[in-house]
Amino acid sequence: MVKRDSQGSSSTEDGLDRGSQSNRYSRVIDDKSETSDVAPLISNPFVDAPQNDAAASDLGRTKRLLGARHMMIIALGGAIGTGIFLFAGASIAIAGPGTTLLSYATVGLFVYSVIMQLGEMASFLPTSGAFASFGSRYVSQGFGFALGIGYYFQWAFSIPSELTAAAVILQFWAPHIDVWVWALIIIIPMFLIQFINVRVWGEVEYWSSLGKILLILVFILIGILYDAGAMGSSHPGPGLSNFTNGAAFIGGFGGFIRTFVNAFYSFGGAELVALAAGECEKPHRTVPIAIKATFFRIFIFFILSIFVMGLCINYKDPILNLYTGDAAASPITIIFQRAGFGPATHVVNAVLVTAILSATNSCFFATSRMMMTLAREEKLPRVFGWVNGRGVPVPALFVTLLISSLTFLTSIWGEGVVFQWFLNLTGMSALVTWTSIAIISVRFRRGLKLQGYPLSDLPYKQPLYPLLPILTLISGAAMFVGNAYVSIAINGGWKNFVATFSGLGLFTCLWCGWELTSHLRFKYGRADVYRGGFVDLQCADYTTDAVWDKAQGERILEEDRMEVEREKRSMPRWKWYMKSIY
Repeated sequence: MVKRDSQGSSSTEDGLDRGSQSNRYSRVIDDKSETSDVAPLISNPFVDAPQNDAAASDLGRTKRLLGARHMMIIALGGAIGTGIFLFAGASIAIAGPGTTLLSYATVGLFVYSVIMQLGEMASFLPTSGAFASFGSRYVSQGFGFALGIGYYFQWAFSIPSELTAAAVILQFWAPHIDVWVWALIIIIPMFLIQFINVRVWGEVEYWSSLGKILLILVFILIGILYDAGAMGSSHPGPGLSNFTNGAAFIGGFGGFIRTFVNAFYSFGGAELVALAAGECEKPHRTVPIAIKATFFRIFIFFILSIFVMGLCINYKDPILNLYTGDAAASPITIIFQRAGFGPATHVVNAVLVTAILSATNSCFFATSRMMMTLAREEKLPRVFGWVNGRGVPVPALFVTLLISSLTFLTSIWGEGVVFQWFLNLTGMSALVTWTSIAIISVRFRRGLKLQGYPLSDLPYKQPLYPLLPILTLISGAAMFVGNAYVSIAINGGWKNFVATFSGLGLFTCLWCGWELTSHLRFKYGRADVYRGGFVDLQCADYTTDAVWDKAQGERILEEDRMEVEREKRSMPRWKWYMKSIY
């Protein structure tokens, strides 16, 4: 890195140049013992930091309390919510079932490719900052800062929209209670849950996600039986009629692109498993399992669900455009009712409530961990990086509560105009984040090669490298172009374009603002360390947060595998499966 000497001139220190990380990343934790069967992992300085780590001790440490079953369910059902329960029907009405299926499959493959790249990094360097920290280490400090702030606002501004949706759903049973009352009833317990510890957060996420998963599985089964005519003569199924005679593909290219918006919303949060890796047990085991489980979530819970909806409901069905905000408008409810399950509305409504509670729970987790990481990387005030004795980032949680509460008030006052602009500001944040992960992945792999790390050090390796990140970048660029086309040519011109791409503008302004500020602060002596420019990958940090030392991965993984085999042989098979699940 470049430092300024006592006379004000700059110098390069020990091979670190102007693009390298600050010296807080240069510390290697080597408190490992070679006496156990499997060499212990390197301590995470922000999670399981050693007691003599002054910086970590000063700010406190988060706890690795999430087990394999939490990570698995977060990967399977963590992002299933109103996107699939409510808004998928609108996509079928816009573009037809075939086009919607193709759109969700395209976005699903794109997201899964991103998750595989992110999983490769998160399993080797499990940290709560995930892609924002990786961006700072392997691209530039400004790049990571822009990613982290954009992601923070994406989730913080999602809380009031989730509260509004939950309040509308609950009014299905109690219409006389105002929206703001329901919002208050929901946000207080969700906020207080965060203060216990991360395992309680994981338990809430586990059980709420489990309910969503079971509902989707039952829906797919009932939908297929209904479509095939197996529910009796009083409930005849449509068969393949909704996919024939031109009913499958309508709206052309514009319709295909327009359904991307709902698809992006539905898949949002898929990257949450990487943030949770910073607080999970044995991340070199659990993260690869969770990443692989993401494929089944995309295929079963999204692709198959869209396919069944398209089989059972015609795109001209007026009920698809009858948006009431509750389960009555859900394609899942419609299919249950037509299959002869009248009370299904109440069941789906209850699951919708749990889905939104789960989403709010995830919002608080993602925002607090991202703010905590940015503060510990000296990108935000240091106080926001403090955690209490239970590993909870208290100041970051209170800031999130304040921002989300003020944003919720804007949804009530002024006819919601300000609130809509807040949502627009983060509208493209998910696509920006996912595309940026491909850039980070390329830089991460290149740095590994330059520093002589063997690929066997990676607990999980993405397939088809470098083709996978290249295709991801091309796909991301194509989706940006497609959204630009829809916003200008279909949805009403430049005003809509500005609203749609304000999130990308925010990311660009944050990155450029960081670089400019870093340059001016260093130039005029306000900072001793230059924190701008691209990282020199030969000096990039691969030790902090790493699960093991350089060139130790293959040996430890083999010993780890042998230990698992010994443990598996030492107990009955049923007990092993129960232990694996729970």
